[in-house]
Order: sequence, then C-alpha cells, then structure tokens
Amino acid sequence: MRPKPLLLACFLLHFLIIVIISCRQTLWLVGHGLTMLPPAFKDYSERAETVVSDALAQNLPPSSPIRRALLTYLHIAGIERPYGYFAPNVPVSYKLVFELHYSDGRVEYEVPGGNTAAADLRLAALLDEIGRTRVDALREYLVKLLARSTWREHPDVEAMRAILGSRNLPSIDEFERGTRESYEFLYAYDFSLEKESSRLESP
Repeated sequence: MRPKPLLLACFLLHFLIIVIISCRQTLWLVGHGLTMLPPAFKDYSERAETVVSDALAQNLPPSSPIRRALLTYLHIAGIERPYGYFAPNVPVSYKLVFELHYSDGRVEYEVPGGNTAAADLRLAALLDEIGRTRVDALREYLVKLLARSTWREHPDVEAMRAILGSRNLPSIDEFERGTRESYEFLYAYDFSLEKESSRLESP
C-alpha cells in the first residue's frame, strides 16, 4: 500500500510541472501584448511569468545543479516545450544576413535559404529558435553552422559577418496608413573563414 501515495505524489508533481510550463507560455503571450486581452493584464502577466520562471529554475545560472536536473527531467519526460492555449498569431520573425568579404575588397550580402518551400520553412523555424534563445554561446554556435554552409558555397570568401535582426510587422491600422515591415538589429558575429576551414579540414 505504501507505493500508492508515492506514485500519486509523483503523478501530481509531473502534472503540476506541465501546468506550470503551460501557464508560463500563456503568461508570456499576454505579457507581450500578443493576445486580445486588455492592456491591464499585461503588467500582471509579466510579474506572474517571473514567478513561474523562478518555479522552473529558469533564473538560476546555467551551471546550477537544480536547473540542470529539472531541465534533464523535462527533456526525458517530453514536456520541455510549452503549450499555449491562444490561437496562433503572427509572431516576431528573425532575419539573418551574411556579409561576405573577399580578398580583393568586394563585399556581398547573402540571405540563407533553401531550395524548396519545406527547407525555407525549416530555416524560418531555426531562425526563430536562434533569435529566441537566451544562451549567447548556443546562439553563436547555431549561427556559425549556417555560416559554414554559406562558406562552402563561396570558398573564395576571406571573412564573414553574420547579422541577426528581428522583423517587426506593422499592425493592421499601421499597414493601412502605409507603414511597412521594419528591421531591428540584434546581434552580429564575425567569423574568420580561414580558421574555420582549417578546423573543418582537421581530422
């Protein structure tokens, strides 16, 4: 009979974590004004999201054993992704531009893209992940992977700068007044492709 209370406690804890993760996503949407709820809910949602993030150990350092243990459990259980309960809206999207520098002084600009619509969709999802990540080292690593792919297509490039920005879409009222999408600079990374090529060629 003793295992039953323990199993029940584990089930309730697991269910509570799912509810907390779901609430965090919903509070994030409300706090960033991405729903039709009145603005009065915004400040409350932002404060509530902070409390929920604390409960999930998100504000602890990445090296914290508590945060690592909880994150490991979330991934093993398959509940690391939040579940939002609002209809999809047009989110903030991100754009990555590569500034290619050649040895003769030429500078070209290229936007990464796939050969098919499916590849473009996957790339857009990847850029969303890159733009939203809070870990600087992970963001730079993912951008570097895309930079290597571009470098393979342009082997004569000497240096490269990757510029990541957010694409801000106007509201319906702003669009009717003639406002179009704008871009906001977020991050820039400089890569020495000579070092990258030697690293790729090394066994």
